[in-house]
Amino acid sequence: MGLRPTKIYESPPLPVIPSAARNLLLLFFTVKSRFLVASLLGMTERLDNSRRSEANHLLRLLLALALGAGAAWGQVKKSKALPPPPDLPGHVNYLAKQLIGVPLDESDALTSKIQKLVLDHLDEWMTSRTPTVVEPRRELETVFALLRNPLSADANSFSQPWKSETLIGVGYTLRWTDYNRVNVLALYENREGKSRRVALTNFVPHTDQRYEFLSPPESGDFRFLVYGFRTGKSQLRLSANLYDFDGQTLKTVWETRDVYDGKIDVDKDRVVIRYLKEDEYIRETAQRRKPPRYEATYKETSQGLELVADRQIPF
Repeated sequence: MGLRPTKIYESPPLPVIPSAARNLLLLFFTVKSRFLVASLLGMTERLDNSRRSEANHLLRLLLALALGAGAAWGQVKKSKALPPPPDLPGHVNYLAKQLIGVPLDESDALTSKIQKLVLDHLDEWMTSRTPTVVEPRRELETVFALLRNPLSADANSFSQPWKSETLIGVGYTLRWTDYNRVNVLALYENREGKSRRVALTNFVPHTDQRYEFLSPPESGDFRFLVYGFRTGKSQLRLSANLYDFDGQTLKTVWETRDVYDGKIDVDKDRVVIRYLKEDEYIRETAQRRKPPRYEATYKETSQGLELVADRQIPF
């Protein structure tokens, strides 16, 4: 007698099973095929009670074996996760790839590990050098050479004379989306052919980082401006920090955040920022009119920057 037609359905994918477990399952299927086929097709009512009980018991056993083997295999694969590559570019890339899909506010564990790897290498590389302004940037580019889209790292550096020595800034912007970016800047003191790190800062997240330099204040401290642009709206937003280094401590003496469509110019002891007001921009452009633009002028003081004028200018 032929088998009655059964309803066809799609089953979920089975777990991965090692070869030894597959061989065991094959043996069971071979020995008890008549009962298993009947059980799988829902036809155990055609068997006598003894054989039906045996078939159902065997089916449950096989399912338990399959699930258990799959779980065990998953644990083996997990325990055998590959270690990071021994070379620095490979190790940095290994950690950076784990950032994909991670929000910026949950990324500190990974970005801190990358920062430590990079700076430990840079500290050693700089120790017995008086590098040109280009050389540290190229060294960082080598460290990040294996990163591929969507990962990238923009290396940057500067070199400025100060008192009887040279101050060298070496930094990078690590990003895994246009929005998720972190900044690192290390400041090195170079004297008599040797360089040592004297300060470290993490500029505003979400932006890139660029540098401008102001005239030294009366105190003789080293002053420099770090600024960058943040994406995410119809216009880029400007953020900037004015840093002061007295030979011992690096501190922020002025800052501004998320200036809508901000443009910045630095001239000796003055900083000029041109900007839009976001609410005005939205309202005026909706009416097909040009929004007003503004210009804020700051003068350097011993305390940082002081606003001396803020006026409306033509668009």
